[in-house]
Amino acid sequence: MKQIEVAIIGTGWCGGIRAETCAAHPLVSGLHLAEVRPDRLEEMARRTSARSATRDYRKLLDKKEIEAVYISATPETTHHPMARDCLAAGKHVFLEKPIALELAEADELIRMAKDGNLKFTIGYSQRFNPKFAYVRKSIRDGTIGRPVSALVSRHITRSLGKKISGRVKLSPAAMESTHDLDFVLWCLEPARPVRVYSQANYGVMQESTGSPIADTQWIIVTMDSGLAFVVGGGWTLPPGYPNFSTTWIEMVGTEGALLVDDSHRDVVLNTMGKGMQLPMSTMPGEPVEHTYAGPMAAETVHFLEAVAYDRPVMVTPEHARRVMEVTIAADLSAERNEPVTLPLQWQEKIRSASGSQS
Repeated sequence: MKQIEVAIIGTGWCGGIRAETCAAHPLVSGLHLAEVRPDRLEEMARRTSARSATRDYRKLLDKKEIEAVYISATPETTHHPMARDCLAAGKHVFLEKPIALELAEADELIRMAKDGNLKFTIGYSQRFNPKFAYVRKSIRDGTIGRPVSALVSRHITRSLGKKISGRVKLSPAAMESTHDLDFVLWCLEPARPVRVYSQANYGVMQESTGSPIADTQWIIVTMDSGLAFVVGGGWTLPPGYPNFSTTWIEMVGTEGALLVDDSHRDVVLNTMGKGMQLPMSTMPGEPVEHTYAGPMAAETVHFLEAVAYDRPVMVTPEHARRVMEVTIAADLSAERNEPVTLPLQWQEKIRSASGSQS
């Protein structure tokens, strides 16, 4: 069995899950951490018995023994420069979504990975959610026939929404619906998106922050097969809402339909002290003693095995670029109140979209 040494850049919520997953896996012979917060760095180095720990991720790039790097850093403006530096150093890279903030940046990373014969994948963790995987299986094996309609609705709490929107000016489409756009496009392959129409709704986020941040955004995507699907995302569920994400999926085909409740409602705790509680989140998940709730640990292991065993990654960077193009088109559509045709071929359109969100 080949073992490899791995680095984690950013050991917060998601990076912490990835670090602990790698530390416990037999394929990992050594773990290296980079984290800008000294207290968190010390904590995670102790919990994972890290071989090295630094506040400057660049110090990891010269370590020849490190083959793979997980980039879980925030804000999202760090994604492109960090991934670029790691690929330039000859490291295989797992990068949390989004792949970049501009299509030109995504294209640069894709080119570097290909030129260096390096594995490069993006953190679309919902592909590793068993419920989502079952939807795709039911399409692929013909159980529900040919898809004729799809809808995904995802909403998170406003406290988490403010945290996400406060660190980078990206829309609900780019930061919340991105997982579900990737999921539906993955289900409907080889069909490709050709037109996008989107509208955004404003309320709590704009009133509380003073910034033009939408509460929710709804997106209609038309595929070259003729099918149109709807994805909606929001981040203003009330503060009393006990968990982080609730998602509803409808996938209707010519021979059947799947209705998926991917929320916290399947685990209900009732105690004398606190009454009814919904104790488990669904995304990105959380440690439950010896295991993790949510798909992030399985996703982490998938990339680890792809590097160690030289297997293909499930989420290609081209997939992530396609999702990015749809979210840019959605923001353009919401801004202009008109449909946007894909692919985006005019640089002024791309600059307009990325500039309005930077």
